[in-house]
Amino acid sequence: MSEPHHAVIARMSSDLAAISAYVNRVSADLGELHRMFDQARTPVPAPLALPPAPPVMSPSPVPVAAPVPPRPVPSARPERSEGWIGKALAVAGVAVTLTGVVLLLVLAAQAGFLRPEFRVAAGAALAAGLVGVGWWLDRRPGGRVGAIALAATGIAAAYMDVIAVTTIYDWVSPPVGLVLAAAVGGGGLMLARRWNSEPLGLLVLVPLIALAPVVTDGITLLLIGFMLALSAAALPVQFGRDWLWLYAARMAAPTLPLLIALAAASINSRHDLALALTCGLAAVLALAGGVLVLRGSTRPAATAVWTAVGVLPVLCVAAAVDRTIAALLVAALSAALVAIVALGDRLPGMNVVARRVWSVLAAAAALVAVLVAFDGPVAGPVVLAMAAAVAVAGRRQGVTRWIAVGLATVGGMIYLDSATPESLVHATKLSAGLTVSVLIGSVLAIAAAAAISWAWSVDGEADRELVRLVWVAAAMAAAYAVTMFTVSAGVAVGGTGAGFFGGHMAATICWIAVAAGLLGHAARRPRAQRSLPIGGGMTLVAAAMAKLFLFDLGTLDGMFRVAVFIVVGLALLGMGAGYARLLNQQDQLAGRQPM
Repeated sequence: MSEPHHAVIARMSSDLAAISAYVNRVSADLGELHRMFDQARTPVPAPLALPPAPPVMSPSPVPVAAPVPPRPVPSARPERSEGWIGKALAVAGVAVTLTGVVLLLVLAAQAGFLRPEFRVAAGAALAAGLVGVGWWLDRRPGGRVGAIALAATGIAAAYMDVIAVTTIYDWVSPPVGLVLAAAVGGGGLMLARRWNSEPLGLLVLVPLIALAPVVTDGITLLLIGFMLALSAAALPVQFGRDWLWLYAARMAAPTLPLLIALAAASINSRHDLALALTCGLAAVLALAGGVLVLRGSTRPAATAVWTAVGVLPVLCVAAAVDRTIAALLVAALSAALVAIVALGDRLPGMNVVARRVWSVLAAAAALVAVLVAFDGPVAGPVVLAMAAAVAVAGRRQGVTRWIAVGLATVGGMIYLDSATPESLVHATKLSAGLTVSVLIGSVLAIAAAAAISWAWSVDGEADRELVRLVWVAAAMAAAYAVTMFTVSAGVAVGGTGAGFFGGHMAATICWIAVAAGLLGHAARRPRAQRSLPIGGGMTLVAAAMAKLFLFDLGTLDGMFRVAVFIVVGLALLGMGAGYARLLNQQDQLAGRQPM
């Protein structure tokens, strides 16, 4: 064989050796990649075995071309999960098993089946066995769902066993039973914390809320005590856990039976001081739990709302006790909420949204306390005074201003019940007490309107159109209150004849006087800030003119009609001349100021 043939064979042998080495390297890389992602579905084929090339010397090395990366193989579509089937079956099993425990403890006792000792022992043995099997199952692969369901059933069964021992068989006194129930519930629910499982806590609390009244034969004070003990025992479980639904179940556990008991007390007209105090205890637990849970919550608004649900029985406590005790309890709740909101950022997790929710709740509690403590003629002025105070104190907070508006609206509605529009059209002689209420309410209505409109005006970030709307509403309310004050005072002093006419005359003159004040204030303000007081002043002027010609002209008699037209006319002439002069002086002064 000639020399050129040997060279060709040598080059082919070298190429085959390079190809074999490259294939071996690619095969090893693919195997490593499959092991890294744990997605190997078929064994990697063995590398292509080529016969070893004879050791022939190549005259010159041949460069190997750069390898082309393999195209990634698309992963298979994940199959639809069917884990919900096991969860649904587990939840159904919890419900059915606990119902069987209730039947064992209640119906068996009614039918005289088995001795009480056997029934209680069977319930306790079943509870311990379920928790033990659940603990064992949690250590097995894929046993998480079953372990949670079994443990939850066992804990709830043990809790109902304690309730039965206390309420049905009277083997232990109620205080001992409550302590024992708290120990059982707290110890069992700590398993939910250990397993980091919110469903475990829910599967304990929710069935107990529904089935415990069956064991106690209805909603009783002792049942409410057991629910409070369960709620208190579940509180430490939530520290460091963002479990909103477990918190909601904790709030619902005592709240639902308390509301039902309050409704029954209201229907039966029954006074129950112990029930009222229990409502207060539930509110303390709810507020303390809300403050403690907020620090680890990523949904503070929802946590604050569920806390409000927990204190709801206190707002309804007037159904069970007299108005003095009820008003004191609700007022204490309002004061506690105000204190929590005032602490603000010094409480961990207390953000703006939570403070807003609890500010509204504090205002609602204060309003309920006033309405429970006082009748309408007194409640109206008190609520209007609250509106003015809240508007001044919370002028920098939007939610506080809206609270003031809400309080003023409620107070105004109560005020209108005594100060009816009919008394402005027809002379009406009111009783001494009602007259005092109307006069004081009128003054406070004017104060509330002024405070609210001022509070909205000092906030530079408030919507200007909304501020104008607030001013218009405040001006209308103040005008009505001024008229009601002058007419009521006139009737009280001068009777339904001259006093009524004199009151209306004074009201019209007061409207013009306020309009003059607003226009004078506008003339002293910079040009860019005049629109709001000018609009208010001219609106009052238009209203006064309408009242003059549509009401005073046809209603007032004799000198009252003459006097009001002359006084208002002279006032308008003076206002026109004075405003033009003040405006000119103000504009000249602004023009001389250096830019």
